[in-house]
Amino acid sequence: VPVERLDGVTRERFLRDIYPRRKPVVLTGLELGACTTKWTIDYLSQAEGSKEVKIHVSAVPQMDFLSKNFVYRTLPFDVFVRRAAEVKHKEYFLTEDEKYYLRSVGEDVRKDIADIRKQFPSLAEDVHIPEYFEKEQFFSSVFRISSAGLQLWTHYDVMDNFLIQVTGKKRVVLYSPRDAPYLYLSGTKSEVLDVDNPDLEKYPLFVKAKRYQCVLEAGDVLFIPALWFHNVISEEFGVALNVFWKHLPTESYDKTDTYGNKDPIAASRAIQILDRALKTLEELPEEYRDFYARRMVLRIQEKAYRNDYG
Repeated sequence: VPVERLDGVTRERFLRDIYPRRKPVVLTGLELGACTTKWTIDYLSQAEGSKEVKIHVSAVPQMDFLSKNFVYRTLPFDVFVRRAAEVKHKEYFLTEDEKYYLRSVGEDVRKDIADIRKQFPSLAEDVHIPEYFEKEQFFSSVFRISSAGLQLWTHYDVMDNFLIQVTGKKRVVLYSPRDAPYLYLSGTKSEVLDVDNPDLEKYPLFVKAKRYQCVLEAGDVLFIPALWFHNVISEEFGVALNVFWKHLPTESYDKTDTYGNKDPIAASRAIQILDRALKTLEELPEEYRDFYARRMVLRIQEKAYRNDYG
């Protein structure tokens, strides 16, 4: 299913008509500032100079967060930008066609949140972030640069976000939170890496997940509602900025979450309680365990499932 594209959407229209639907949408024709024209490879590498950045380096295009098929390395920013823009490398860590990925982080990864204004202040001046939410809801602004061909694993975040494609081109595949049962989750991530040619012997239910897709061109902004799964391929070398904001009360979120992807506190607690309940059932023989587990599933369905959105 193609993701809807809408041109020149005002803040009022977004908040009134689009936001409450909780579906992804591509916003085009927004005023993003000078970044869309200024951010050439030369300009980027000069703007932040030789400041050290920590990057992911992967020998294969499909990055897998579960098997960790990449390494972390440090490079001066200007060297990194030039390398990420090349297809074949004269200097490299793993292979001459390795892929690079920068996801900016706070000064102290465990405590500080990514904010382009703090980590890349001179670049931040070039960007006008669409203010479709209140200032106090702001959580993070994550600066991202990726090599052509790099694919990020399918995952969900617990906050709403805008993916602002400043330069280059990305393909994004999305799945609704309702299709979580078919995505073979491990935490916030799906085990199905290759969404185009999935291994259906290993992941037979994956065919049931309804696939939404869009291609982001330079200047496009994708609204990704919280809990929507997304898988991103950079079709070209490109620079993007993610902006996350809180739409739940601040106290709902895990205080140690610097990435915007730890489950809300109440959800984590509920899962722990459920794990304890399942452990308690193990005290019973199998036929009883099966019977009471089925009754528990029914109660969860009756109490918690929504059936009003498609």
